[in-house]
Amino acid sequence: MKALATVALLALAGTTVQAQGIGGIFQTQANDDGNVGMVEFYDCGGKYCGRLVKSFDRAGKEIGSPYAGKNIVAGMTDEGGGKFSGGTIWDPGADKTYKSKMQLDGKLLDVSGCVAMFCKTQRWSA
Repeated sequence: MKALATVALLALAGTTVQAQGIGGIFQTQANDDGNVGMVEFYDCGGKYCGRLVKSFDRAGKEIGSPYAGKNIVAGMTDEGGGKFSGGTIWDPGADKTYKSKMQLDGKLLDVSGCVAMFCKTQRWSA
């Protein structure tokens, strides 16, 4: 009976991790101009998306952005264990969209944009 209870608890724990997903606001790594963005993650049809909500210059002053309210990250699937894949990331500066994957580790989020087998990763913070 104890073995059955242990198996049930482990199954429930796995479900809890899977259901946590990602939410909240993360600050991007600075771009070439020193500007950072605040990206808010949310559930978008059973997957996860992240929209730009604010931008700041290198001095920390809030600046307007024509990209505010637009998705930067779209269609991420929660793989469990802090891993997300199957989505895309949009680089507004280059106006290009790349395949993406993410790894959440506490308050840090490694976000990768990939072309073929080559990926570039940024570290965002909550």
